[in-house]
Amino acid sequence: MTSFRFIHAADLHLGSPFQGLALKDAAIAQLFIEASRKAFSALVDQAIAQKVDFFIVAGDVYDGDWKDNKIGLFFNREVARLEREGIPVFLLKGNHDAESVITKTITLPKNVREFPVNKPGTFTLDHLKVALHGQGFAERSAAENLALSYPERNAGWFNIGVLHTSLTGREPHAPYAPCSIEDLRSRGYDYWALGHVHDYEVVSEDPVVIFPGNLQGRSIREQGAKGAVLVTVEDGRVSHERVITDSARFAELAVAVEPEDDIPAILQRLESALELVVERMEDRALALRVRLTGRSRFRHELTARAQDFRDEVQAACHRCHEDIWLEKLDVRLEPETNGKAVSRDILGIEGLILTGAFPSELVADAEARIAEIAARLPGGIGAGELALGGDAETLLAEARELLLSRAARAG
Repeated sequence: MTSFRFIHAADLHLGSPFQGLALKDAAIAQLFIEASRKAFSALVDQAIAQKVDFFIVAGDVYDGDWKDNKIGLFFNREVARLEREGIPVFLLKGNHDAESVITKTITLPKNVREFPVNKPGTFTLDHLKVALHGQGFAERSAAENLALSYPERNAGWFNIGVLHTSLTGREPHAPYAPCSIEDLRSRGYDYWALGHVHDYEVVSEDPVVIFPGNLQGRSIREQGAKGAVLVTVEDGRVSHERVITDSARFAELAVAVEPEDDIPAILQRLESALELVVERMEDRALALRVRLTGRSRFRHELTARAQDFRDEVQAACHRCHEDIWLEKLDVRLEPETNGKAVSRDILGIEGLILTGAFPSELVADAEARIAEIAARLPGGIGAGELALGGDAETLLAEARELLLSRAARAG
């Protein structure tokens, strides 16, 4: 059997607006938008340098419908580079760029071949004796098991299944095109190029079934290195290695605070903790979520000066490294009361002053109000998850802390 190599990528999400970051800091959002494009360009560079025989994208090339043709033109430019090197590209539509979602088009180079969406289709590379089988999404949601309708293997050839799927479930990803490993094995293919799940995972080695993850992290839930997979086939034996493409990452840092720490002391603890973060950045920009834990007698002061303190934390990050950007400051400090109880009716609003869970009626009312506000945000910003930077209970907790801090100062 002929030896060859190929790139397996998925979930490029070109055009992702990074709405959550945009609400917090437009400059950070722009940095990650550019990083998404750089990641794909870097992968094309690697494909050309490695002289791969073909290139697979297993769904979600785009994050959604285009506002204009810029993102289509960018993708066209990059795959045209592959065409000039004689590298064919095989595309599959996923839930984010399903047939019903993308309304604009740009004519792509002739090296780009797209799997059908109404039934499975097969492309062959005769000189390599490789057959690629796949079916894209016609609609944003695909509840049926697509894998079972894939054709039987081409006998004597190396068979690749391309599928956008959650398999048997991968939280928090939606359960699209659900199937089992046994369903995949039943097709008799040699390699399954999967997409949809944003974490790198080698699901199986017999046959080889891989989620390459996405090329660039898109939120604090997507931390660590991101990229694609370089697959080598020699006499039918498959080996694979990751190709890291991201230029910006998300990370979290927890800092324990002591009761007597004032703001300068807290910042000093933060800077000490950041030393290890800097060592592990690998020359990439970082969107960092800082979480403060412990007890503090200055808790109410920090809440009352929330924006000033956030700016101080950002400044501390930049003192340690110019490319550490504060994604969120998560203050989870308990009050240091020295045994004194906080009055339940200190402000006459018992529902906000009580610790613990909020009443379900209050949460529901808050969610309704958040939805009203989000719908009025400009440019579709409010369409994303957590449009105001937190869920209802998080925002209620912040409101409670603000009220308590004001009451403490008034008292």
